[in-house]
Amino acid sequence: MTFTTRFAPSPTGPLHLGHAYSALLAHDMAQAAGGRFLLRIEDIDQGRARTDWERQIYDDLCWLGIGWETPVLRQVENLKSYRQALEKLWSIGLLYPCTCNRRDILAAASAPQEGAEIAYGPDGIVYPGTCRPEAAPTGAIPDSVALRLDMRRAVERLDANHWYFDETGAGPQGETGRITIDADNLVHEVGDVVLARRDMGTSYHLSVVVDDAAQSISHVVRGQDLFEATQIHIVLQRLLDLPSPTYHHHRLIRDADGKRLAKRDDARALALYRDQGATPQEIRQMVGLG
Repeated sequence: MTFTTRFAPSPTGPLHLGHAYSALLAHDMAQAAGGRFLLRIEDIDQGRARTDWERQIYDDLCWLGIGWETPVLRQVENLKSYRQALEKLWSIGLLYPCTCNRRDILAAASAPQEGAEIAYGPDGIVYPGTCRPEAAPTGAIPDSVALRLDMRRAVERLDANHWYFDETGAGPQGETGRITIDADNLVHEVGDVVLARRDMGTSYHLSVVVDDAAQSISHVVRGQDLFEATQIHIVLQRLLDLPSPTYHHHRLIRDADGKRLAKRDDARALALYRDQGATPQEIRQMVGLG
């Protein structure tokens, strides 16, 4: 199989040094393997996505010396594929509608033992199951509500206590090779993740799995902050009969206080470095790829 990887930014703010590291690393790995490097614009959040930010993504990547195949996959143009995946999961009884907002979830998660520590997983607060039905819903998929994956039903359908995913490089615990995913952990420490938000018709977890398969991605290169989310993606790949890539979870670029960079960190924006006269090679050196 041809080594194929991708860089998948969201056009909701400027690219910063952390984005530069991830994009350059993925591009370098693809070139070293004689493979392919793809660009994906993850713009399902149309409330925050901006065409100006998308144009700047292209400009910044070109300035860094990164090239990619065309056409670029833009998620907003791929909503039909996400809907088809949702319909498949709904038809086998693995989705249910949820009307809870964040305040509802917080209240329900803390209600059983007031003052107890709230459980957090890779998707935020582990959903307490407020809207989870005893029996799988039937009929058409409802509109204007969120759709959650019934994780217990999902792992029962897969009929295994453990799964694995292949990883290169070092994860948060310095692991390499095959990483074990535990079914009990999925149910109790990950929970019923949202696969379609009421205002998007999809979610990050669902769309990234569908898109990686559509683009024949063999190697996913992304930050350690997404290490725990990978187990969700492996489950979805198996439920949807999609291939699982090899994952490379790279280190994160952090500020002087050790905090990982976010899009609000405008002081680390590539555009600012460019305006100050920095060169692409200097950016490489800043992120440890010089």
